[in-house]
Amino acid sequence: MEEYNKSSMKKARLNSLLTNLLDDPILSDVPKNPTLADVDTLISLELGSAMRISVLKLDGSTLDVAVMNSATVKDLKLVIKRKVNDMEQSGMGHRHISWKHVWANYCLSCHNNKLLDDNDALQNFGVRNNSQVQFVPFVMTKQSRRHSKRRKHRFFHGLNKRS
Repeated sequence: MEEYNKSSMKKARLNSLLTNLLDDPILSDVPKNPTLADVDTLISLELGSAMRISVLKLDGSTLDVAVMNSATVKDLKLVIKRKVNDMEQSGMGHRHISWKHVWANYCLSCHNNKLLDDNDALQNFGVRNNSQVQFVPFVMTKQSRRHSKRRKHRFFHGLNKRS
């Protein structure tokens, strides 16, 4: 029982120290509940083996994310998802965002190149440190599982065909 209390006190002291450390203005870019990967990416950013990317959202606001220099489109999407979900949690409480819907209707673009293949490296599209990517409207077709241009629905399509 005494060992449990010592362990509990150490954990409480460590959490208190971590909270005080994260409140330091120098560490303002560290998320509130950082994962080891978050900390590793931020250290790599300082060492030059990661890059900071600005993401322009559809409402005109931007958010900054950090990814490794070797990151893929999928890695960037995951970091954006985590950052937006964290911002939503801290700002408004829990609000569900359907990321499946987001990625089915929008894609990321950099230098007018659409980042469509999740396995492509970001550097293949010219994404470098301090680059900006943006969301652009796009729809994925079911038969090819690839993005295509958005099409307007034609409700009466085919009704004026002559038999």
